[in-house]
Amino acid sequence: MTRAASAEAKKHTILLVEDELDTRELLGRAIRRAGYECVLASSAAEALSAARASEAIDLVVTDVVLGSESRAGLELMKALRAHGVTAKVVIITAYADVEKLKFALNEGAAHFLEKPFRAPQLLQAIERVLLSGRPLDHAVDEIFTRAQLTEKERTVARLLLDGLSSSEIAALEQNSPKTIRQHVTQIYLKCGVASRAQFFRLAYLR
Repeated sequence: MTRAASAEAKKHTILLVEDELDTRELLGRAIRRAGYECVLASSAAEALSAARASEAIDLVVTDVVLGSESRAGLELMKALRAHGVTAKVVIITAYADVEKLKFALNEGAAHFLEKPFRAPQLLQAIERVLLSGRPLDHAVDEIFTRAQLTEKERTVARLLLDGLSSSEIAALEQNSPKTIRQHVTQIYLKCGVASRAQFFRLAYLR
C-alpha cells in the first residue's frame, strides 16, 4: 500500500456526545457519511467509557447540557484530560454565557458551535479543527485585524474576552475607567456589536 493510500485509509475518529437521541443519530450519520469514524455517547459517563475503549479519539464533539446537568459537557472536558484523552474539543451550546465560554476556553476548547445549527455546519467545524489546525487565538486575531483595532484596543479586547470588567482592565492598564469604557465603545463599534455577549459570540461562536 502506498503512503497516500495508507493515509487515505486512516479515518479520523469523532466522539459525539449528545443526549437527544434523534439529534445524536442524525449528526452521527452525517459524520459517517463525511468519511469519519463516529462513536456515539448520550452522557459524560458513556463518553468516558467509549474514550477508554477506543484506540484513538481524534476529536470530541459535545453538547454543554447533557440530561439534567447544565455543565456536564464542560466537566467532561476535564475528565477526558484526566484520563489521558488529548483530542481537540468542539463545544455545542444553546446557552452561550460568558462564564461557560471562559471555562471551555481554559480547558482548551478548539471551537464553539451555537444551536440551532445544521449538520453541514458541524462538519465544517470538524474539518476546520482537524485539518486547518487554526487555534482560536488566530481566528480572534483575524477578527481584530478586519475591525482595524489599534494595539491598545487589541489589548483591551483580549482582557474583555478574559472576562475582566472595565474597572479591572483600568487598574491593570493604569488607565481611568472612563478611558477604558471609551476604548470598549470603540471596540464594539468597530466590531459591529452592542454588548459583551455579542462580542464573545463574534470571537468564539461559529
